[in-house]
Amino acid sequence: MSRVIVTPEQLDFDTPGRRDYWVALEHDSLWGSHLMPLSVLVGPKARKGRGVAASGANHGNEYEGPVALKNLLHDIRAEDVLGRVILCPVLNPAAFRAGTRESTLDDGVNLNRAFVDGAGHTPALAGITHRIAAFVREYLFPQVHVWIDLHAGGQVCRFAPCTSYHPIEDPKQAREIEETARAFGTPLVVIYQNRTPGLLPSEAERIGKIMVGGEFGWGDAVNLAGVRYARHGVLAACIRHGQLKGSIAPFGHQADGTQVVAEMVDPACFQAAPWPGHFEPLFECGARVRAGEPVGRLHDFHRLDEAPHEFKAAHDGILIAQAWGARVQQGQTCICVGKIVG
Repeated sequence: MSRVIVTPEQLDFDTPGRRDYWVALEHDSLWGSHLMPLSVLVGPKARKGRGVAASGANHGNEYEGPVALKNLLHDIRAEDVLGRVILCPVLNPAAFRAGTRESTLDDGVNLNRAFVDGAGHTPALAGITHRIAAFVREYLFPQVHVWIDLHAGGQVCRFAPCTSYHPIEDPKQAREIEETARAFGTPLVVIYQNRTPGLLPSEAERIGKIMVGGEFGWGDAVNLAGVRYARHGVLAACIRHGQLKGSIAPFGHQADGTQVVAEMVDPACFQAAPWPGHFEPLFECGARVRAGEPVGRLHDFHRLDEAPHEFKAAHDGILIAQAWGARVQQGQTCICVGKIVG
């Protein structure tokens, strides 16, 4: 396959066939461009505004999404595409090049906080990360009705493998999102708080997209199971939503009936470190816990003779996530216990 460098205005989302691009977005310091990989596959039944897009590396140190989507670039045959499939293994090339959560070598911005008013157009919000957000809004969102954003915990935290979305008011949109999320086969489907401004998923949900996120690994590594869940879920979404030929059987925890839906909307689900220290887990992610039960400890090694701080579950539920590294900062979320709702 031949990948060509184009500006956003040169992208072809409508002609039947496959096109593999490097989308050139102007660099802020280098005389040149950041190059975003983007593959567009269009079939004979493509309709305006209908399609599935999947992205990895919204954060630059989360690798299951890029690996799964790179593999799918070789697995999906153009002749099997009915509608429109857009795959972007590395949505944020600035952060991916740095290997960090934010675009550290450029504007230092977190792309998953950059979907704010004026992003990419006002002088204060004109760096590469905000320009990526503007590109997604103006060129990619209009082409599809389904968006899948593949994440991982990076160095921040360890998750039980899960798909995720926010509480959705529209019942039809909510039902489509949940069914699409379940088809990944992950142990958990998580409904999470929608108070953080600038998220790509919030923007997609707000404009009516079937939006599924997820956490498929941690530790700046490539998780074997996470790649499998991500690959299966993207294929399942493409087939379910009529963009790809074929059928796909239920997989993983959806197939064996062990999949759990949990909410982490209530602030009580989250517990932060009251002071910097070293975190000790007491359960693996995905474990069921009871209200009042210790689920983790925070040690202060300057006060060896004092008992550690205990994180106790605020309610019965399931341990969705916990700190990954031993060293944690004051205020860092160390424990997240979700409420089981399905």
